[in-house]
Amino acid sequence: MTSSSETIDASAAGTWTLGDLTVNRIGFGAMRLTQPGPAFSKGPSGDRGRSMTVLRRAIELGVNHIDTAAFYFSPLRSANELINSALAPYADDLVITTKVGPGRDPSGVWTWATPAQLRGQVEENLRQLGRDHLDVVNLRIARSHRAESVADHIGALAELREAGLIRHLGISNTTADQLAEARSIAPVVCVQNRYGIGSTPEDQALLRSCGEQGIAFVPFYAIAGAGGEAGTGGGEGEGDEVLAVARNHGVTPAQVRLAWTLHQGPHVLAIPGTGNPDHLAENIAAGAVRLTPDELALLGP
Repeated sequence: MTSSSETIDASAAGTWTLGDLTVNRIGFGAMRLTQPGPAFSKGPSGDRGRSMTVLRRAIELGVNHIDTAAFYFSPLRSANELINSALAPYADDLVITTKVGPGRDPSGVWTWATPAQLRGQVEENLRQLGRDHLDVVNLRIARSHRAESVADHIGALAELREAGLIRHLGISNTTADQLAEARSIAPVVCVQNRYGIGSTPEDQALLRSCGEQGIAFVPFYAIAGAGGEAGTGGGEGEGDEVLAVARNHGVTPAQVRLAWTLHQGPHVLAIPGTGNPDHLAENIAAGAVRLTPDELALLGP
């Protein structure tokens, strides 16, 4: 992409609502702010000034939806602290979404919260972000627990919602059955699941079901694909179909993947993350890429 991508605002992707909160459909994921290499690794921490520049530039480019978590940290950096330092006092229209369920101790060892421990995780996010309430809190489900009930955890978060600590609830890494169970307990405004080109028919069915129910579907790793926490290889090893569509539009493979994601339905949001200001502008510019029906068919359902 040329520098002209920097003039494209996040509003080019259109808007959706998370409950009563309207957001541009292309937002920003904070996971990659804390270190330049794979997330959650023992590698070096990122440059604080550069990360804060990326956050401020995202706001300048129209981003009003930031996804974060208290467990997004490296030895020297915390995504929530960076967001607070760079953006507080927050704009009235900025929606900050966070996740609870997983946690990491200072050494990086993962833990999973019991229902009784969720309040502590919510309060941790409140302290780090400098907020008196959280706009959206997603309950993140462990992959090994996707066949289990979420009633106790959602019930605990629903109580915090009633207490005013949380405005809206979401659920992440979930199944259709868990979503239905959660919705029987409290309103759910979004589902945040792994999704991208090549996703399974089951994943596609859940995305469609969310649209039918008016629930936002917020994919993670839409660019990274199989790379996951390690990120994308910058197009290295990319499929021929993605490369062909990228050439047709004069954009990067990552932008094609984001554009394809947004084409999956008006309720689909994108939260690409980066610690690179140039990549940030390219990601946001993807909201203006319009794929043809033939291109969508080439890339898959």
